[in-house]
Amino acid sequence: MSSVEFPNNLEASAVPEVVPSPQEESSFGDVLRQFEAEHQSAEGADAALEGVVVSVSDEAIVVNIGRKMEGILKPDTPGLPSDLAPGVTVMVNISGRTDDGYYQLSTIHVKQPKDFTGLQSAFDGKHAIMGVVTEQVKGGLRIQVADGVHAFLPASRSGVREVADLAKLIGQQIECRITKLDVTDEERPDVVVDRRSILEEQAAAAKQAALETLQEGATVQGRVRSITDFGAFVEIAHGIDGLLHVTDMSWQRVDKPSSVLTPGQSIQVKILKLNRETRKISLGMKQLTADPWTEASANLKAGDRVQGKVVRLADFGAFVEIAPGVDGLIHLSEMSWTKRVRKASDVLQLGEEVEAVVLEVKAGDKRISLGLKQALGNPWDAVETKFAPGTVIEAPVTNLAQFGAFVDLGGGIEGMIHVGDITREKRIQHPKDVLSSGQIVKAQVVEVDKEKRRIRLSMKQLEPTTADLFIAEHAVGDFLTGRVVEVHGSNAKIEISEGVHARCKTKEEAPAAQSASASSADVDDLAAMLASRWKGGSSSSSSGAKDGLRPGQIRRFRISAIDTEHRRIDVELAD
Repeated sequence: MSSVEFPNNLEASAVPEVVPSPQEESSFGDVLRQFEAEHQSAEGADAALEGVVVSVSDEAIVVNIGRKMEGILKPDTPGLPSDLAPGVTVMVNISGRTDDGYYQLSTIHVKQPKDFTGLQSAFDGKHAIMGVVTEQVKGGLRIQVADGVHAFLPASRSGVREVADLAKLIGQQIECRITKLDVTDEERPDVVVDRRSILEEQAAAAKQAALETLQEGATVQGRVRSITDFGAFVEIAHGIDGLLHVTDMSWQRVDKPSSVLTPGQSIQVKILKLNRETRKISLGMKQLTADPWTEASANLKAGDRVQGKVVRLADFGAFVEIAPGVDGLIHLSEMSWTKRVRKASDVLQLGEEVEAVVLEVKAGDKRISLGLKQALGNPWDAVETKFAPGTVIEAPVTNLAQFGAFVDLGGGIEGMIHVGDITREKRIQHPKDVLSSGQIVKAQVVEVDKEKRRIRLSMKQLEPTTADLFIAEHAVGDFLTGRVVEVHGSNAKIEISEGVHARCKTKEEAPAAQSASASSADVDDLAAMLASRWKGGSSSSSSGAKDGLRPGQIRRFRISAIDTEHRRIDVELAD
């Protein structure tokens, strides 16, 4: 198109205006509108373009976007792929122009339509879905459950016991169940998932499967999970615990389970009882070894002597371990021959080593009766020899009662001095009037009753009597005067001194006619006896010398025999 020149003296307004034709106007308008639309579309901030990287440098990244001019990306532009190199395709949009006329580019994320159909179906049917843990957030984890869709997994429903372990799930694919689904805001849907219920269901299924494989009587390997005062819980399969009661840990008595087992310890146990409905399992350790009672019942019999250690004291006796896992009972009544034992601790102590005698074995009841006193021997077996009547003892007083005093004779044997056998000097009301506990006394054995286990002693037996004094002052052949006390057949009892009597053989009675003269002689003899104080003196009249003895007579006698030990005196008529 040639240019138009105007004369210098002609005003521009006078130049005729060039007006395009209607057809040209229409074509231009279309072109203009098309250009503006294309330009608007090409340079719009929201337009998505596919570009190919031309070159990469530290200053800029040149991208071919299909336009006359290339586009420029800054190297620090976020969202660039890690494998950026010439030929790599990137999604960009035009954000402006550079001073050099290049298009200024930025990366974009291409929006994809979201499809919640699968999530809705899983939510409605309570089905499990798979998700990938992308990051840990406040209160739980962020899970990608679909393209562009993330869900929230609360920490309490993650199946992880410790919060510190949540981070270990990042990057892992997990199975979960949708508990909340709100897609009202498609861009930011509200999705909450639960993993714990899935794990619990899986554990229950695995536990049931493992339970079906267990059988009573089977021996299994287990791990001690926890210990209580009454036993230990042992995991014998995936999620399956059994109770190992303290009484089934050992044949020996176990006071504390913690003294035998520790948490985490691996042990072998036997399934004693199995209830599949209640899922209760009883376990045993001692059942894996031989029952010591079997051997004990086969080898022990009544009368055997055994050694053992006192392992437990009870109100009724003491338990003695005579073999590992085998205890025998010493009853209180079998602890002493000589005294009544009220408490086992009065005789035995825990841990004490003792010797005992087997009294009875009940294999079916697993009971062994033992006797302590039988091992020591019965001191009453020799009491009749050791403490024969007449034996004199010296021993301490152990106890005082209203009726007498008890004296310790040694070996657990006691003798008793009756209150009437304490002294001849006076009548006493209570032994404490004369004796005291611990006092050493001298007494004589009067009576021994082995069956009733009773020994009677007397202190007064050792006190000198009037007979002792009389015997000490007289001898065989001495003459004396005495009074006839009583006559029995051929024997007469003669009182020869106050409290002293003798025995005399009698003669045939004289005729009754002589009784008068005898009476007269009796009076004379009585006077003579009193004058001599029962120690000899004038004899009776010779007229009665041959008369028989009658009660009340005073006659002259001669000592014919003296038994000092038994305090017995024999006399005969002297005229």
